[in-house]
Amino acid sequence: MEDAKVQRQNKPGHQISMPALKECFKDHPILNTETTEDLENCGFCNSCISVHLYPTTAANGDCYSFRQCRNCDGVFLSPKPNPEQLSNAYSSHYYGESTKKFIGPVEWVIDRFRSGRARLVSAKLGTNARVLDLGCGNGGFLANLSKLGIDAHGIELPGGSAERAVALSNITVHVGTLKNSNYVNQKFDAITLWHVFEHLETPRDTLDLIVKMLKPGGRLYLSLPNPDSFQARLFKGDWLHHDPPRHLFYLGPQAMQRELEQLGLLMESKSFWSMEQNPFGIIQSILNKFHSERDILYESLKGNCEISSRYSKLQILKHKIIGTALVPFAVVAATLESAVGRGGTMELVFTSPVDNKK
Repeated sequence: MEDAKVQRQNKPGHQISMPALKECFKDHPILNTETTEDLENCGFCNSCISVHLYPTTAANGDCYSFRQCRNCDGVFLSPKPNPEQLSNAYSSHYYGESTKKFIGPVEWVIDRFRSGRARLVSAKLGTNARVLDLGCGNGGFLANLSKLGIDAHGIELPGGSAERAVALSNITVHVGTLKNSNYVNQKFDAITLWHVFEHLETPRDTLDLIVKMLKPGGRLYLSLPNPDSFQARLFKGDWLHHDPPRHLFYLGPQAMQRELEQLGLLMESKSFWSMEQNPFGIIQSILNKFHSERDILYESLKGNCEISSRYSKLQILKHKIIGTALVPFAVVAATLESAVGRGGTMELVFTSPVDNKK
């Protein structure tokens, strides 16, 4: 069998037994050892057919692998982390040890990027336009939007970031999930997900809800790691933006466009450059290649006390010095990969048709 093509949508109630699948793919050079009863289905399309890409290890030593679905082309973490593992991954250390997620100078720089995103979004909107930021973090982006005359709303899971966001007086924040919020029956001029999609446990269902919540002509802003990037292919399981077990699922730019166009949205623009994300993705991934524990530099920039308890100040300083020395190379490399559409992250903007009756 030269290739195995799977229909994009399974017929309701139509199921193929695992023995039949094994028999079907027994002579396939790629798939013959990749489909077993022990592997969960794709978290996006529920297909049971996927191929192993590479192993990865979480900061706590838990072992996973990334697989690619042969149906929707999505890349997902396997096995799916259980509730306890996810709870530990989103502990207070993840949200930062102080009143901010990152240490002072780093938080200041990130605030400049948040401000820039707010100006970018507000430039396409009228005064008093309604914006919903899904996974709003500490509310910094929304606070900047509010200053620009936007009616700013956010959703954030319980934790340190949500506590900071709720404390802001000029924005409205729901602590919890989109599905259990009152927002699902409301309409917005723009909905944003800044590096949130990869965290979603039910990404397809979330996209379905978002599309229905956009006003005619409304925009969906998505930024997320690019699984088709040179970074992902070079660093594999050591890639910073994999961040196991928190990052559960990705779609590449073509797959994301296909899925959202099927839901009725139109692609407006795409970009593969991010000064905030891409160069540091290269720097930390290089460091990960040469150390048994991942993301030491990144965690130290959050003031993670677990890191400082395991490593001396001199060891952490070494990572900072090497990371600083790598900056010129990383900026050039990130610029080049972005120029050919293979940047480590991507920002996609979709619009809801003006004549949308949904």
